[in-house]
Amino acid sequence: MVIRMRHTRSHTKNRRSHHALKAPTLAVCSNCGAQHRPHHMCLDCGFYKGRQVMDLAGQKAKREARMQAKKDAISAQAESIAPTEAEAVSEAEVPETTDEKK
Repeated sequence: MVIRMRHTRSHTKNRRSHHALKAPTLAVCSNCGAQHRPHHMCLDCGFYKGRQVMDLAGQKAKREARMQAKKDAISAQAESIAPTEAEAVSEAEVPETTDEKK
């Protein structure tokens, strides 16, 4: 269906009057006191309705261990490549230049 008539500014604004954003309603965690979305677990401690739903501290520790292992692997790979380049650079003689004013 094609709109045949132009919408006036007032009608357009009246239609858009309901498009405003509303502030989210937040509940208070009974365990740690942080605010969270209602009917959702607390993102700070992992509790919902007074019981622990998710072990966030354990997950954070696992993530840290995984990230550290990845950093170690990358550094080990860089060290295996770097010594050959470092040896090539150290073997190459670089003439020293002196800056003297004449």
